[in-house]
Amino acid sequence: MIEDEELQRDLATLAVAPVGELQATGDGWLPFRLVDPAGVPVEAVSVFFHDLQAAGRSEATLRSYGMDLLRWFRFLWAIGVGWERAGRVEARDFCRWMQVAGKPARAHWRHPEVRPAPAATVVPYAPSVRAHAETVLRGFYDFHLDAGSGPLMNPFPLDRARRGRRAHAHHNPMEPYRDERTGRYRPTVPSRVPRAVPDAEFNEIFARLPSHRDRALVAFYISTGARASELLSATQGGVDPGRQLIAVVRKGSRVVQELPASTDAFVWLRLYQAQFEGLVPRGRRQPLWWTVRAPLTPLNYHAAHRIFERAVAAAGSAATLHALRHTAAYRMAEDPHLPLTDVQFVLGHALLTTTQIYVTPRQEAVVRRVLAHHAQQTAKAAERVIPSPAPGYRPETLRVLFGGAP
Repeated sequence: MIEDEELQRDLATLAVAPVGELQATGDGWLPFRLVDPAGVPVEAVSVFFHDLQAAGRSEATLRSYGMDLLRWFRFLWAIGVGWERAGRVEARDFCRWMQVAGKPARAHWRHPEVRPAPAATVVPYAPSVRAHAETVLRGFYDFHLDAGSGPLMNPFPLDRARRGRRAHAHHNPMEPYRDERTGRYRPTVPSRVPRAVPDAEFNEIFARLPSHRDRALVAFYISTGARASELLSATQGGVDPGRQLIAVVRKGSRVVQELPASTDAFVWLRLYQAQFEGLVPRGRRQPLWWTVRAPLTPLNYHAAHRIFERAVAAAGSAATLHALRHTAAYRMAEDPHLPLTDVQFVLGHALLTTTQIYVTPRQEAVVRRVLAHHAQQTAKAAERVIPSPAPGYRPETLRVLFGGAP
């Protein structure tokens, strides 16, 4: 039976304060910890992080999970419910709050002088963000349910249609398998076609890059299809110009993999290395990418992202750094001499179905071909000769029927 306070909870007037924090500790045993408004670490989250770390999850995964847990705990602190007493109603209200209330308005960390958008224009959380949060919180409570340290029922249950029957009980063998372990409050995430950067737009962005290092970075991104963090993990000993290979650490598996790159990428890399000869430490295990301003330090993800943002803004484009990976994938997938399994290996996809999204035609290519089709049809219509009417028809009658001169 639903209690009175649950029926009277008004989410429209609920104010979720940005209290608490996900702190980076710098400790390898616990890279991140969640603290409450009083600065006290939330032990339930720390134990969950220990379990994730034991399962081989990276620090980036711990941070991503921690941000979703911080959002959930802030909601619980706002409604005055402890995490161990949260039930289905709290989970339902939290998913509704994310869908309707939207992101809190605050200044961007890079541009604090810019005022945040008013509350009326705040955009709700994207379906992908809400789906990720639902998955993280369901895993969090599953862990404490198994450990006996949480509620007796998971506040984020599976879908009603999934319970009480065998998975894939009525699966059509002619269709691919789908994950039927869908949460009840998990939103439907629309499938999006990855955005690639057109060739002319990419050339304009590349021309705006100010240094050899930046040109080498972008050339490797566009030819290897590596993720931004993966390419930055390359070391000086991982570059083999003779074989045109560069070794990177894969994001998920943390396995070192050699990726083939274009000749231009190694040319720009050599120019960058010659420019910094004697300025950066030398060694096979030393980072390959360094900052260009003193003090010289290894280049990190945020700096690389900002480098590309400046070039994109100068070119008047809206491309992102991750779009270079999509562009490289499209270029490789469109090559008839390159098998799709090779593209899968280079991109590091676990499933071939993930790589198959790049077989979908690019929007700009479709628009270009359809416009060419319309132009061709117009040219054919202009060349079409209208036959003269057969003798014996009265011109004024034809004029009434067809309009204009017969």
